[in-house]
Amino acid sequence: MAILVTRNSRVIIQGITGGAGSSHTKRMLDYGTQIVAGTSPGKGGQEVHGLPVYDTVRECVELQGADTSVIFLPAQFVMEAGIEAVRAGIKLVVVVPEHIPISDMLRLREEAQKYGARILGGNTAGVISPGQANLGIIPDVAFKSGRVGTVSRSGSLTYYIADTLTLEDFGETTCVGLGGDPVLGSTFAEILQLFEEDTDTKGVVMAGEIGGVYEEMATETISKMTKPVVVMIGGVFAPPGKRMGHAGAIVEGAMGTAQAKLDVLAGAGALPAKTFKDIPRILNEQGV
Repeated sequence: MAILVTRNSRVIIQGITGGAGSSHTKRMLDYGTQIVAGTSPGKGGQEVHGLPVYDTVRECVELQGADTSVIFLPAQFVMEAGIEAVRAGIKLVVVVPEHIPISDMLRLREEAQKYGARILGGNTAGVISPGQANLGIIPDVAFKSGRVGTVSRSGSLTYYIADTLTLEDFGETTCVGLGGDPVLGSTFAEILQLFEEDTDTKGVVMAGEIGGVYEEMATETISKMTKPVVVMIGGVFAPPGKRMGHAGAIVEGAMGTAQAKLDVLAGAGALPAKTFKDIPRILNEQGV
């Protein structure tokens, strides 16, 4: 089993006729992801990589049974596209573009909750359930099916952690990218709870970064989990007030520093890892 996406997910690409949408659609198809269609208003009736293109998401749901969407559109169009998707019945929307306006993401998250849908992103690398499906821009070379779930705000940390787990023969159930924007569609706490409920996931690696409070918000969930949660925080040496790569990765005062996050999470029962090599050692010690 996996969370969020499986081989049975029926995926559409919003913005499939654009350069990024088309190229990543091909890559996802090559992995085996079950992409059933794409949308591009005004271009209905065309085909991209043999997939039908429709004007609306509702057509994709009604004609192709779509339940999952990946958005490759300019940031200013993401909110409208995401709301269209969840109102049409899509249950998972993966928002790849970055710098989504904060008010847009707040509205999109609210709308998704109203319709029982989930948003990943903005600025997410995507989500992959190895051997089943790959959504977004995640390079699949580091991943193999296994027993550890990962959740991260950083694509790069996701790849390095998965590579470590793969080389040490743990493998992964699902690797989730929350995204690097300041306001996100999903939280660490929500994804950790899904891993807790997944019977195939025996342990979880959580990779956070400086800035914001999404990591700290996960403490209550971590304290109640029966599965070990290993945590890494990127940005230990980040200077205060300087944005480090992501729009949300900025430290102001003591709040949001890597050490502050590690201290809070460890207090809730998470197991801090200082290096990638620490991760398999800790998991082994926990009997994963």
